[in-house]
Amino acid sequence: MPMKRDHSKLLCDLSELTALFTDTTNLDGLLQKIVDMIALHMDADVCSVYLYYEDSQELVLKATHGLNPESINKVRLKLGEGLTGVALKELRPVSDGDAVNHPGFRHFDGIGEEKFASFVAVPIMRGQTRVGAMTLQSIQKDVFTPDDVNVFRAITSQMATTIEMTKLLMSLERPAAAPVAHKSVPEFKMVKGRIGAEGFALGPLSFVTRTAWEECAVRSAGRPLTLADFHQAVLATEKELKDMQQAIEEKLFDVASLIFSAQILMLKDQAMLGAMEERIRKGVAPEQAVTEVVREYAGRFDRMTNQFLREKKYDVMDVGSRLLNNLVGVCDRGSYAKSIVVARELLPSDALKLSTQGVLGLVLLSGGVTSHVAVLARSLNIPLVIADEDRMLDLIPGTRLLLDASLGNIYIDPSEDTVRKFQEKEALKVNALKVAPSLKDETRTQDGVRIKLLANINLIGDVAVARQYKAEGIGLYRTEFPFMVRSDFPTEEEQYVIYRRLVESMKGAVITFRTLDIGGDKVLSYYDDHKEANPFLGLRSIRFSLKHREIFVQQVRAILRAGHDAPVRIMFPMIASVDEFTAARGLVDACIMDLKAEGIAHQSKPVIGIMVELPSAVEMIDDLAQEAAFFSVGTNDLIQYTLAVDRTNEKVADMYLPYHPAVLRSLKRIADAALKYGREISVCGDMAHEARYMPFFVGIGIHAFSLDARYLPRVQERLLSLDSGKAKIFSEGLLRESRVDAVLKKLETLAL
Repeated sequence: MPMKRDHSKLLCDLSELTALFTDTTNLDGLLQKIVDMIALHMDADVCSVYLYYEDSQELVLKATHGLNPESINKVRLKLGEGLTGVALKELRPVSDGDAVNHPGFRHFDGIGEEKFASFVAVPIMRGQTRVGAMTLQSIQKDVFTPDDVNVFRAITSQMATTIEMTKLLMSLERPAAAPVAHKSVPEFKMVKGRIGAEGFALGPLSFVTRTAWEECAVRSAGRPLTLADFHQAVLATEKELKDMQQAIEEKLFDVASLIFSAQILMLKDQAMLGAMEERIRKGVAPEQAVTEVVREYAGRFDRMTNQFLREKKYDVMDVGSRLLNNLVGVCDRGSYAKSIVVARELLPSDALKLSTQGVLGLVLLSGGVTSHVAVLARSLNIPLVIADEDRMLDLIPGTRLLLDASLGNIYIDPSEDTVRKFQEKEALKVNALKVAPSLKDETRTQDGVRIKLLANINLIGDVAVARQYKAEGIGLYRTEFPFMVRSDFPTEEEQYVIYRRLVESMKGAVITFRTLDIGGDKVLSYYDDHKEANPFLGLRSIRFSLKHREIFVQQVRAILRAGHDAPVRIMFPMIASVDEFTAARGLVDACIMDLKAEGIAHQSKPVIGIMVELPSAVEMIDDLAQEAAFFSVGTNDLIQYTLAVDRTNEKVADMYLPYHPAVLRSLKRIADAALKYGREISVCGDMAHEARYMPFFVGIGIHAFSLDARYLPRVQERLLSLDSGKAKIFSEGLLRESRVDAVLKKLETLAL
């Protein structure tokens, strides 16, 4: 009879993962500590970790608890060879109660494996990348239960990013790919960049033009430094990083997943530290030795073809910066209070330092929107725009900049009219805070029509604002945000922890989870498998999920588990046909069946709906209404695809018209279908927070809106003043117009 283990609390939560680094002096030691810890937690006689190498398609034993330690680096399995190789090839757990007698068992002489009967192997994955496999073994037969296997999978998935980074550092001596040529820089008046962290800022320009480790390298400690000083600096740097990780985890729960683990791992890399020590022993000054090795390693990462790996150069420079700071003393890089910082590149520690100094905004001239700096900027509420525009470095310090990071625009020495518009937006936010206490719990028109006002959520931190403004629930939780702010795909367990926290914070209110909506302008730096000429018409949203079902299934399972006792809804984005909807819904049904079979608590009857964003969906709206439980109209994409206008292209910005007759008539068709089949319908795009469109929406029968919480006061105020009968007459008048200017005139007249 298998022994029942207590899995009420997983050992490997974030804080304990961080604790693994303590007293570990190298990468091999870290892997050994991992297997020792898991063997203890799982009450197993053996725990082993194998790393997978794509070029040779081999699994190599890198650490073991319970087997002959001399077998490390000697035991090698081809993909699909042995039970461990099968687990990684087929991307599933393999479990057997009497493995040594299994026909697929691969025997190795001298490692002492033949006495262990029970066996479990689970793959280690980062998104779609095979990292390796981890195994458990026990002398007793049939000792591991299905519950044990699920817990082992959960623990291993939480280890995946740390283990992959360890593997990368171990393999860094391999030849690097040739560098990728940089694109030419266009001329500019107003700079159009990518949104790194939304917000607005107005202030004088300041430069951070050199990386911290280069800046510190030219400093002198005032005395000759020794190897002992270097070792002390390494210890001090490790402590700083661990303290920073702990502080980040406490503040930024949903996006902080081991953000500084790569830097901590680098301090365990004996090849990197050994290269520094060797130079010091040969007479090179410690600060110079650190500088040379950091420059060399950063260059290796920079030459890699994969963007996810290229961005690791910033982690190398962060380590170098801290080592040098602890060698030669603190580098005072000046005060950036009340300024907008422009930099070619910044390190995570730079972003934290700048936030403490009161920086207003950031402009990065390199890097990805999912880099660690972007993670911190979003969570620290620092507006950030990433713009490939080196000519900004030629501007005079103190030049006034206006940063509209909600659109990705940078205005250089803006006009007073532009500044006024910016200040009006700022005033809107301030006024919203003032009127929050006076908001009504329910919204009704003058003639009593009930309107639901829901909130759009990016981070769990947004929930507090939504509750303050009395949102009745979450009409749109953008689940891609934890994907976009990371450097890898979050695992099922990582998503579950985030989603569960969200469910608990809403205290029984409805939550609408939109499944992964990436592509177009929502780029994942670590997903480098395709380059599309037109990403807005490419593999995005539900297309991506159906193409990569293993990622989709992990997300759906996490949502279902997190909402086991709550009114959760699942919404598929960018649905183009009934076939896509039924395929996606079928995967949800399959996940429900699997969770039931595994005995895991879950929501067995989620309400499933769609985003209506495509002209094809509008054409099929009656058919979709017979399948989907609700509609949420994503007006941003609906306008874009209906009018064939790229909403991120400033050259055609004046053609992006929410009030175009074709858009309004499409909205009417969607509303009519929802009313005909009794389906709930809401609007969640930018039109939902524009007060002037409220009469039209109410007039065509749309009585639910989901919007960023700061707009709730303004929208509620407008809705309270409406009469639904008059709104219906007004909407009918708008729909009769065939000219854009005529529609606009009626909208402006009503607003007077």
